[in-house]
Amino acid sequence: MAELRKVSASQAAQQQQQQNDGDVPSLKTLKDAIPAECFDSSVVTSLLYLARDILYCAILTYGAFHIHLLPSVPLRALAWAVYGFFQGCVGTGLWILAHECGHGAFSKHQTFNDFVGWATHSFLMVPYFSWKYTHARHHRYTGHMEKDTVFVPWTDNELAQKKNVRIEQLKHLTEETPIVSFLQLIGHQLFGWQLYLFLNVTAGPKSLPENRPIRGVASHFNPFGDLFTKAQWFSIALTDLGLLIMGSILYYASTQIGVWNVVLLYFVPYLWVHHWLIAITYLQHTHPNVPHYSADSWTYTKGALATIDRSIGFIGRHFFHEIIDYHVVHHLFSRIPFYKAEEATRAIQPLLGANYHEEKESSFLYSLMTTFRKCIYVSDGKKNGVLHFVLPEEAK
Repeated sequence: MAELRKVSASQAAQQQQQQNDGDVPSLKTLKDAIPAECFDSSVVTSLLYLARDILYCAILTYGAFHIHLLPSVPLRALAWAVYGFFQGCVGTGLWILAHECGHGAFSKHQTFNDFVGWATHSFLMVPYFSWKYTHARHHRYTGHMEKDTVFVPWTDNELAQKKNVRIEQLKHLTEETPIVSFLQLIGHQLFGWQLYLFLNVTAGPKSLPENRPIRGVASHFNPFGDLFTKAQWFSIALTDLGLLIMGSILYYASTQIGVWNVVLLYFVPYLWVHHWLIAITYLQHTHPNVPHYSADSWTYTKGALATIDRSIGFIGRHFFHEIIDYHVVHHLFSRIPFYKAEEATRAIQPLLGANYHEEKESSFLYSLMTTFRKCIYVSDGKKNGVLHFVLPEEAK
């Protein structure tokens, strides 16, 4: 009898989800459409990609040690700028491979995944395990206005209250001068990643784990803070240890080759990595056609589909391992390795129809600027619990 009640409850939950999803295909339907081999990761293939990126990093570093041989200051400055940009692209690729480890898509062995992810992210001064835990909650609650952990937008009511204006006056936010918007975007790109790691900014109001034992600063570096449970404390401490080791290596390097060389070799590419991470994540979840959902209308599948695939050409496909090009399927099934995401995407596109969001664009950075100016807040006048961005022309 208890088993029958459990089955009935499960069926009721499925029926409720189907009702909430509307014309969205079920997760099982989508999974069945994807070839089974797309879910199989190859440790050899993943390690070859990792070795390739490490080789790129080593070649660029070797070249950078010879920049001082160039005959003029302008040439040396240009060479350092080129180095910083491409090393930043390589570093972003390494970050994405560690991201694969966090999802269990790098190999079938999670302990090995965690070692590779911890070592790679620590090299990039990224807190691996703490990011892994909060990122898993982001995937679990993508598009949820209360429980998503990144880039949850303001509602019109919230923003009006914060600015102490009427909702009708919010349209002026979209009429900021280009220079003001540009400076705000620069701040967004330079400090957004650090603010997220240190203060958990842009997270939903109910995005913290419910069974955390101690209240404290919601920082990715604080094992005893709001972001983590008691069972996760050791992993966060291990994360901090990795960062201390890398910080010590950088300090020692500065005593041997000079602070400015460490800045040029490491911290300039480090800023480029942070720029790409914020830009990529922001644009994957922010678009006029991509909705957010209230708690009573959200489902996992609808939230996972509230993302967008974009194309930025060679850099995105080669250096960034196509994380931009095929992000929708990654949110649906995060254990699919990136090198099989295109095949999986093609398999589910016919089933998704208008529920699949894709944008082919000539300039990723131009799209970043226009999206940043347009997508400021969503309407809280809930239409079946679906919240869309209020665009400038709609706010007038």
